[in-house]
Amino acid sequence: MALIEVKNLEKTYSDGTRALRGVSFDVQEGEFVAIMGPSGSGKSTLLHMLGLLDTPTAGSYVLSGKSVENYSLDEVAHIRNTEMGFVFQMFNLLSRTNVFENVKLPLLYSTVPEGEWDSYAKKAVESVGLSHRIDHEPSQLSGGEKQRVAIARALITKPQIIFADEPTGNLDSKSGEMIMDILQKLHDEGHTVLLITHETHTAEHAERIIHIKDGAVDSDIVVGKRRRTNGSFTK
Repeated sequence: MALIEVKNLEKTYSDGTRALRGVSFDVQEGEFVAIMGPSGSGKSTLLHMLGLLDTPTAGSYVLSGKSVENYSLDEVAHIRNTEMGFVFQMFNLLSRTNVFENVKLPLLYSTVPEGEWDSYAKKAVESVGLSHRIDHEPSQLSGGEKQRVAIARALITKPQIIFADEPTGNLDSKSGEMIMDILQKLHDEGHTVLLITHETHTAEHAERIIHIKDGAVDSDIVVGKRRRTNGSFTK
C-alpha cells in the first residue's frame, strides 16, 4: 500500500485559474521524491494539497490507506502536527524568538508531555549542527542557519513525511548543499521526503523526479538511490 496516492487531482481557484489539471501518482513510504517545474507550474499548489494545507477541487487523495475526505478536522490537524514536517523557502521563523523557542513551537500543539519539550528541542537543534547558536535570534543567523532551524522545527515531532518547498531557493550554493545533505540524511534514516524545486542540481538528490508542467504530470522518472561522491552523484 502506498503512503500517498493521488488520482486526477485538480485545483481551480475562484478566479478561474486551474493550478492542477488531473495529477496522478503514488509515493511509497521512505521514498525521496523531487517535484520539479518552472514557476507557476502548480508544484507548490500540489505540495499544499499533499500537506493538507489546502483542499483539491476534484480528484482523490488517499493518505495511509484512507481518503483525506474521511478525516475529521481534528484528525487533519493532528496529522499535520505529528506526521508531517514542513520546510519553506522563506524559513517562517518568529523574528524575536531564539532558535530554541522557534524549534520548540510545534510541541505546543502536540501530545508530547511538556516536561520533555526542552529535551526534544535540544536534540532537534543538535541534529542540524546548531547547538552553539541555540540562544540566537533569527536576525543573528545566516540564511543557511535559518533554514537549518526550520528543518529542526520540522523534525521535532518526529514526522513520517517531510515536505520541503524550495528549501534552497534563498541560499548560496554552499548553504544549499548543506541543507540538501541534511535532507538526504533524513531520508537515509527512513523519512519520506517530498521536495519541491525548480533547480536541477537540487532535484538530483532525490531517487525519483516528477516533472510538473502547466498543472499536470509531464514525466515521472525513477533515477535510483543517489549518493554524492566527490561533488557528483552516483547510484
